[in-house]
This record gives sequence, structure tokens and C-alpha cells, in this order.
Amino acid sequence: MKDHKDFLKTIDSPTACPGGIEIPTRKEQAVLAEMRRVKDRVRKIKSELEGLEAGVPQDSNFRGAALKQELSRLRSLWDDLESRRKSAARERMVLLGHENPDGSLP
Repeated sequence: MKDHKDFLKTIDSPTACPGGIEIPTRKEQAVLAEMRRVKDRVRKIKSELEGLEAGVPQDSNFRGAALKQELSRLRSLWDDLESRRKSAARERMVLLGHENPDGSLP
């Protein structure tokens, strides 16, 4: 057990892998950060839509349509980011040796 504790002390950071690969990888981190930005924007838009529906002024229909269109665009972006995140996670698994490039297990 002591050897295991000594080994853990040699790791530079809690997200580092002994082989030098950051977990999650930088690619995954970048995609996840973008996903967080999209999620924050969606929350703001939904909040604004709720405010428009409560007030119902004349120009709210136009603004509401624009916000709904933006939500649709963000959903499409989210799907693309989710695909990129899965791809980056798969690359990490291949680098770590947990998966073969063809998708099979080693």
C-alpha cells in the first residue's frame, strides 16, 4: 500500500495521467468550456423568454421569435459540440490504451 501512496505523490496534478496525458484532455476541456458557454446562453434566453411571456408587450412577439430562433441555433451547436466531445473522449481512450483505434477493446 505504501508503494501506491508514493506513486500518487509523483503525479503533478490531480488531472494528470502517469503517461503525461491530461484527463480530460485539452481538446475535451475546450469542448466542455464551449458547452458551458452555450448552456449559460440558453439559460439567459429562456429566462428572457419567460419575462416576455409574462409581460406580453406588442414587440415581444418579434423578440420572442428571434430568441426561439437563437435557441434552435444553439441546439444545433450543442449537438455538434456533443459529437466533438465524444470524439475527443474516444481519442483519449485510445491514447490511454483502453480502446483500439478501430473501437474494439484491447
